[in-house]
Amino acid sequence: MEERLTNSTKKLANDSPSKPTWQVWWRLLRPHTLTAAFVPVIIGTMLAIQDNPFHFGLFLAMMVASILIQSATNMFNEYYDFKRGLDHEGSVGIGGAIVRDGVRAETVLKLAFIFFGIAIFLGVYICLLTTWWIAVIGVVCMAAGYYYTGGPYPIAYTPFGEIAAGLFMGLILVLLSFYVQAEVITLDSVLLSLPISILVGGILMANNIRDRIGDQEKGRKTLAILLGHEKAVLSLEWMFIFSFLWIVIMIITIDASLWLLLVLLSLPKAFKAIKLFDGKTEAVQMMPAMKATAQMHTQFGLLMSIGLLLAYVI
Repeated sequence: MEERLTNSTKKLANDSPSKPTWQVWWRLLRPHTLTAAFVPVIIGTMLAIQDNPFHFGLFLAMMVASILIQSATNMFNEYYDFKRGLDHEGSVGIGGAIVRDGVRAETVLKLAFIFFGIAIFLGVYICLLTTWWIAVIGVVCMAAGYYYTGGPYPIAYTPFGEIAAGLFMGLILVLLSFYVQAEVITLDSVLLSLPISILVGGILMANNIRDRIGDQEKGRKTLAILLGHEKAVLSLEWMFIFSFLWIVIMIITIDASLWLLLVLLSLPKAFKAIKLFDGKTEAVQMMPAMKATAQMHTQFGLLMSIGLLLAYVI
């Protein structure tokens, strides 16, 4: 009897959640998605310094604020996916700090709002040096981050997730980063933001392709669900094609720098991402493809930034 009680006590101890480690907190940020936060800031800044002095303080504030907003958005995603029953111990993906790692749901939600608060303070600094219209746009961006999975009608449950991600973490973030340095919006800045917007949407498309079956069972109606696996992968492929072609078109039509052709070095990663999706049916099998898609966005964006920098210094 005593032995059975001892064994039961040990089992309860083993089953109780351990104290979250720094690795758990790091995974909660979903670091592979943060490329969607810092790449547009770098691109907008590199484009702005072609004709304007570089303001390091504004660059740093934009960078940290955008990363904080993206991280908070990921935490809202974690919290509301748990509350709606999408996340469980068997879920595939980088989420699961609540269901697998012992982090309290309320802690995740509070941390997300703390990150928003810090981003607001950084936004005040940016506004003091530029214009208070930045505050309006920043509030809209934070609202989009919250309502992506929060509220009664989450964007993530609709076919418009890729559009929202591309708009806010692509076009708007590039233009904001450009504006705080140049204090103007130009046609070139708008045009250069488009491929990055498409590729940010591609990251989300890859995630939704992986989660398509589970999301459908939970009532989501993402674009990947509406298209089906094969057409969704084909759409992702065309996102890649459009992004590369757009750079070539810009070089031909508006005399953009030939250094932007450096983005072609990310072609192998694009091919790899599509190939990794082919013939895969299980979510766990598509994890490498989703990772490759995020890496392709990072490579493309950083190579574009290097191209813009080289165009400036050479």
